[in-house]
Amino acid sequence: MTGEVVLKAEGLVKRYGSVTAINGADFDLRAGEVLAVIGDNGAGKSSLIKALCGALIPDEGSIWLDGQPVRFHSPLDARNAGIETVYQTLAVAPAMDIAGNLFLGRERRRPGLLGTVFRTLDHKGMRAEAQRQLDALGVATVQNIGQLVETLSGGQRQAVAVARAAMFARKLVIMDEPTAALGVRESGMVLDLIRRIRDNGLPVVLISHNMPQVFEIADRIHVHRLGRRVAVVQPADHAMNEVVSLMTGALRLAEDGSLVDQTAELNNNRSAG
Repeated sequence: MTGEVVLKAEGLVKRYGSVTAINGADFDLRAGEVLAVIGDNGAGKSSLIKALCGALIPDEGSIWLDGQPVRFHSPLDARNAGIETVYQTLAVAPAMDIAGNLFLGRERRRPGLLGTVFRTLDHKGMRAEAQRQLDALGVATVQNIGQLVETLSGGQRQAVAVARAAMFARKLVIMDEPTAALGVRESGMVLDLIRRIRDNGLPVVLISHNMPQVFEIADRIHVHRLGRRVAVVQPADHAMNEVVSLMTGALRLAEDGSLVDQTAELNNNRSAG
């Protein structure tokens, strides 16, 4: 991959008293890619992503967006900079329709006096734009844009959240475990959406524990361990078990790109000593 770096971080640190959640973490996302971020529970990947989308403020380190230094003090700062995040908890309003969810918090008013004076919402325009967005992403399972979200399946709800992110993102989309609670067919639908977002020009950061899905869709894999990045690999160059071993610490990636068995290395060092 030779795409230009869109989002970059160096030396991020976040401490909570005696606990260090992010320990000098580096990160880079390139244009035109899906970058998977993987790590065991407690590895600090969620804290890293929160720092990149403004949900927490790192104690140390720097973040650049399109080569310009940025400092996000809230998720709203990141949204204003063009970064949209799809959370695992799906921030959707079940009692509202699909169009209302796509424009949630960013509702459009009707033109003229009705909008400026009476503050009337442009429901017709928002529904038309919502339908265009779903059509552009190839979401064919939703037949009625006015359907209440509470009547949708889990995969359809996830599609609404993903479509909302793609609709407003200008720089990149971050997705936190978007298929965690979905079946095989609905997971495939969400993965197709991620591909379309990438193909439409927006790079995607995908946080996932599902290694088969990671190898299916990711262009590169960021391996996080003990609060920092320990490797970045391409799925075509490494077997799944090798990447899992990098994640658990059984293997490490040497500077020349080779994989080193850490247990054997430790035994050899003890023997030499």
